[in-house]
Amino acid sequence: MRILIAEDDQVLADGLLRSLRAAGYAVDQVASGSEADAAVASHEFDLLILDLGLPKMHGLEVLRRLRARGSSMPVLILTAADSVEQRVNGLDLGADDYMAKPFSLQELEARVRALTRRGLGTASSVIKHGPLSFDATGRVAYLDDQMVELSARELSLLEVLLQRAGRLVSKDQLVERLCEWGE
Repeated sequence: MRILIAEDDQVLADGLLRSLRAAGYAVDQVASGSEADAAVASHEFDLLILDLGLPKMHGLEVLRRLRARGSSMPVLILTAADSVEQRVNGLDLGADDYMAKPFSLQELEARVRALTRRGLGTASSVIKHGPLSFDATGRVAYLDDQMVELSARELSLLEVLLQRAGRLVSKDQLVERLCEWGE
């Protein structure tokens, strides 16, 4: 699973990068709204974590443009702007979830898992194909109900392949889903 973080506070962004990478996600980060808009227009992400107060383009404009392009990518707004009106506006413009700063990393990770499950069209975190299953929450793979030891990258690869079971997955698609910029 590949996530884009659009956050201009580098200390916060670094914490999010560490946390989400430790959870097994491929994560990229941009620091401006214009960079976020360009990134989501040219790369495939499974989730966008979006700050609203970005330089060069407001986060809501990034969201408007994303939805105008017909993208259904899940978007989690993560911002200090926390009035009821701001939350309602963000959700009405197409955000899937909204968290106010400061926040709990544990809660953010749970919301990321929920949004990525929803993006797959399932409420369960377990993906099955024949005797093989993958628990996205626990980041554990099973073959015939026996746990299989895999590295974080191998688990991410398995997750992508199971999500697309029965369909051809090109090398370019795998690279796009599993690799961060610069890899």
